[in-house]
Order: sequence, then C-alpha cells, then structure tokens
Amino acid sequence: MARHPGIAEGRLGWVQRLTTSPWLLALVVALSFFWQLGAVPLYDLDEGAFTEATREMLASGNYITPHKDGEPRYDKPVLIYWLQAASARLFGLDEFALRLPSALAATLWVLALWSFVRARLDAPTATVAALVMALSLQVSLIAKAAVADALLNLFISLAFFEIYRYYLDPEPATNRRFVLRAYLWMALGFLTKGPVAVFFPVLVSLLFFLSAGGLDRWLRAAFAPLGWLVFLLVAGPWYLAVYLDDGAGFFRSFFLEHNAGRFGGAMHGHAGFPGYYLVMLPLILLPFTGWFLSLYKGLHTAWSDPLDRFLWIWFALVFVFFSFSGTQLPHYLLYGSVPLFVLMARYRHCLTNSWLAFAPPLLFFGVLLALPWILELAASMADRTHEIALFREGRLLLDWDYGIAVLVGSATLIALLRWSSPPLWQRLVLAGVVQTLVVYGVLVPTLFQVMQAPVKEAALRAKALGLPTVVYRTSMPSFSVYRNAITPSRPPNAGDLVFLRIDKLEPLARDYPALDQVLVYQRGAVALVKMQPRD
Repeated sequence: MARHPGIAEGRLGWVQRLTTSPWLLALVVALSFFWQLGAVPLYDLDEGAFTEATREMLASGNYITPHKDGEPRYDKPVLIYWLQAASARLFGLDEFALRLPSALAATLWVLALWSFVRARLDAPTATVAALVMALSLQVSLIAKAAVADALLNLFISLAFFEIYRYYLDPEPATNRRFVLRAYLWMALGFLTKGPVAVFFPVLVSLLFFLSAGGLDRWLRAAFAPLGWLVFLLVAGPWYLAVYLDDGAGFFRSFFLEHNAGRFGGAMHGHAGFPGYYLVMLPLILLPFTGWFLSLYKGLHTAWSDPLDRFLWIWFALVFVFFSFSGTQLPHYLLYGSVPLFVLMARYRHCLTNSWLAFAPPLLFFGVLLALPWILELAASMADRTHEIALFREGRLLLDWDYGIAVLVGSATLIALLRWSSPPLWQRLVLAGVVQTLVVYGVLVPTLFQVMQAPVKEAALRAKALGLPTVVYRTSMPSFSVYRNAITPSRPPNAGDLVFLRIDKLEPLARDYPALDQVLVYQRGAVALVKMQPRD
C-alpha cells in the first residue's frame, strides 16, 4: 500500500523545523564561536602579535599607543586592544579572555544579519542565512581568533545594513537615523582597522544608488554634516591622542604602509597569485561551496530585484578590489561574504544537484583523511630542520583517535548525501555541524599542539627559571605573552636564555663562538638554550 505524501512530509517536518529553528542557531553559535575557545595555544602568525600588544598595554598602562616588544605597533588602530584588555582584566590573561571579544563580536554579527534578513524577507530565511554564516569555515576561524577581523566585519556589515535601510526609506524625516547609524558603525570600524571600514560602504553604496537612479540621495547622505560629526566624535579622539602621544609615526606607518602599501605591494610574503580568490572562495565557504555555485541560476534576474542587486554589488566590489591587491589573504573576502550568505538562504531551493552540494565537503574530508600521509611525504621532501620537525611531530599526533573522528565525519557526510528525502540545503546545514565538530574537536587541537604548544611550553619554562631571556632570529610573539614579559632580540650574554627555532641553533653558535649552548628545552620546531662561557 502506498504511503500518503503528507505522512512522509510530516515525518520529515522535524528536519525543516530544526534547520529553521532559532534554538539550533543558538546551539551552532555556541559550537562555532565559543566551544574550545580557550583550549588551544595562541597562533603566532596573527594572534601572537595582537595579544602581546594587549599584554604590554596592560603592563605599561599606556592605552593610547599599542606596543609590541617595547616598540610602537602601527599595524592596527586601538579598539581591539581595548576590548582584549578589558576581557583580560575581567577573566585573567589567558587564551579564553583574549579571544572572547572576537567570539562576542561574531555573535553580534550573526544577530545583525538575522535581524536584517528577517525584516527584509522572513524569519526562516534569516535563520538559514545566519546558520550558513556561523558554520562557514572562515567565519568560525576568525570568531575563535584574538585578532581584529570579527569585530571589523561586524561594523562593516552593520554599516551596509543601514545603507539599505536608508535606500528603502525615502523620507528625510525618518531616514536620518539610518544615515547617522551608518556613520557610527564606520567610525567604530575605523577605530578597529582603519579606512577599509569606510571605503567599501561608501563605494558600494555609490554604485548601488547609481544603479537605482538615486545619486542625489547618495550625495545627501555622503556629505551629511551631522553624520561626519558623529564619525569625528567617535573616531577622532583616539587618532588625536595617538598623534599627541607618538607624533606622526602612526599616521605614516599605518595609512601609507599598512593600507596603501598593502594594495600596492605584498606585505609579509602574502603576495597571492592571479586568480587567488577564485581558489580561496570555495575554501572560505566550506561546506557550502556548492550551494554558492548554485546561485548562478538566479543571476539573470538579480539586477531587477533591489536587494539582490545590492548584495551582488557588495560582494563583487570586494572580490574585484582584492583580486587586484598586492597583498592577498583569505579573510579579506569576508568583507564581502555576508551578501552570499543572504543570497544562499534566499535561493536555497535552487540547490538541487546532490554532487554539487556534497563534493566540496567530501573532498575536504578526503584531504583530512590523507593528512597523515601528506605530512609523511612532506617530511621526506623538506630540507629545513624546523619544517621536518613539524611534519614529523604532526604525523605522530595524527593518531587513531584523529583517524576515527574523521572517518565518522566522512561516513556521516555520505549518509547525508544518500538521504534523499530532505532538501539538499537542510542536509548541508547538518553537514556544517559535522564539519565544525571535526575541525574544532580534533583537527585544530592537533595542529596547534604541533605548532604552538612547544612555544607555550618553552615560555612557561623560561618564566619559571626567571633568567634574562632573549629571542634570536625568530618571530613568535606568543612566547612573550606566555612568559609575561618582553623578550628582546639583543645579543645574548652569558647566563641568558635564548628562545629560537631549531634551524637557528647553528647560526647562533657561529655568531657567538665564545658562548656554549646548554639545551634547556626542545620540542618540535623550537628550542630554549642557556648561554654560558666556553671553557
């Protein structure tokens, strides 16, 4: 006897209710942004520099000019350091406290997206958009990182939402509040990371209003005296204070080198390559890459819908701008990611190809399964001492527990692929939960155990010994965070501890032949040695 379609639909209704439930969204935010927040050591590439500047701010009492290693740090404005310092005051100087402002900012970012989409479309679409955002790989990574990017993306998105609200309300008597709030969010973004928080909202809004024949309205908002007064009152005091505290050095370094210089040339080796963001965008959006690709079906009608046009202009301008930038990093695309989350949620029923949907996450899990053998091959091909040590350490730590977790995750993805009844977008949301559990349950802890745990252990050993400590030709600022002291790079003296990468041990011996090295600590790629007079 054939089953009634309504019965089957009723049995699967729980999936629909689950994947559009605010309760699932709350659970996903907790999982993606707060779970394991303080469980792994600080990552040196970015977190180390930010958190050492915060630690020195707390130690010195100078809340105007950030410093790292005792020298002014001009890379970013001050707001993220203030928030990290406040969190550390409340909870203590540890990984959880230093990362908490980013997790809270990402949570507010999700809430802002949900509120905007609910008002423009409907509550289920808002929840789906927020779920896709919170479960996307790159968003969850910056939400768990003690850097400025989650905070910046919050303010950029808030500014864009106010711009569209202003567009919908043509009455000057009522739309002024949207203009003033947009200036407020841009000012806070300017305190977080500088001109980027103003550049994209201003340029995208110009193109959008031109497309709608509303240049006069854009000009009124762009040159609103009260708006610029709000901007100057919020952002201006600190910029004036840093000038009075440190002279013109911040302005020369930050605006010319770290902003104009990043577009004109590669900084810190982040040169990228032609088509860099065509490669990175699928990784950033995992596991929703195929979902994004399905949006091509609606491109032919996108221009006629104001919201779609606004979202596509927003994404396209960010994508094109950074594609021509000299410095290219994956998280730059997040400035234009929010419109993609909205579009995917709005057109979720256009996702109809199972393999398009599940091939990207399955490929990602295939790489995770092969990672032990990839590291083994990399160790056999590497010729640098510290790289060989890292690859071998990683291969040892990718044990049976890791393999079983990735296998279970892969099997779950295959089951979701073969589960043909719920719509594909619902199954992909569940796949996002699986990805988050595996990435932050086993992958990230293992990688950080290899790369960063030895730095933390060496710092704690140096702190316990209480001897003068220097760093030699090695940039790992989290060492100073954990040692709770500036680690200078001066020439070592007899009795000093020296922290360094293991490939620098021989150069250290050559540079200071009158001193012997006594190994105090070595693990992975780093070592701590005590210098003593040669007999």
